[in-house]
Amino acid sequence: MSIFEYNGSALVAMVGKNCFAIASDRRLGVQLQTVATDFQRIFKIHDKLFIGLSGLATDAQTLYQRLVFRHKLYQLREERDMKPETFASLVSAILYEKRFGPYFCQPVIAGLGDEDKPFICTMDSIGAKELAKDFVVAGTASESLYGACEAMFKPDMEPEELFETISQALLSSVDRDCLSGWGGHVYVVTPTEVTERILKGRMD
Repeated sequence: MSIFEYNGSALVAMVGKNCFAIASDRRLGVQLQTVATDFQRIFKIHDKLFIGLSGLATDAQTLYQRLVFRHKLYQLREERDMKPETFASLVSAILYEKRFGPYFCQPVIAGLGDEDKPFICTMDSIGAKELAKDFVVAGTASESLYGACEAMFKPDMEPEELFETISQALLSSVDRDCLSGWGGHVYVVTPTEVTERILKGRMD
């Protein structure tokens, strides 16, 4: 078993019309044993920028603490929030810095940039970015997430339709992966508000 599959995870971010959604499962396991069913994988950097961290849970929490530290320093120095593109470059640099003993994480970054244009990207554990205009996925359920998102996604969805689409994609995908599941956690972010919802899924 790969170290990335040790805790199990499912992450997906999707773009809508001047909005985006980011969703994860809630299971924390140790291989096939479930340890927690309310584990948080998506973290808020500021009101229009979120990061999801799949992979090894301990590394995800360590990396998140480093990112919060670096973002606070940036806020103090620049007196503004970081743009999503800048933040993606920061995450990439932090991961590449540790390339010989990497953080075993695959981050998914989603944010609203200039003129509220949605930005999503993912990267591997050494910071190689993959940018997308529709959706990005990560975690042990990524293969089935690709299929579900490919089938369900359509451009310029309104926030409510985007929520329905990302939720259905997540729930149907984690049912086909025994290392992730136990419900879902969905954030839908528009220029004016952040909506957070918990999904109930199969508990097995």
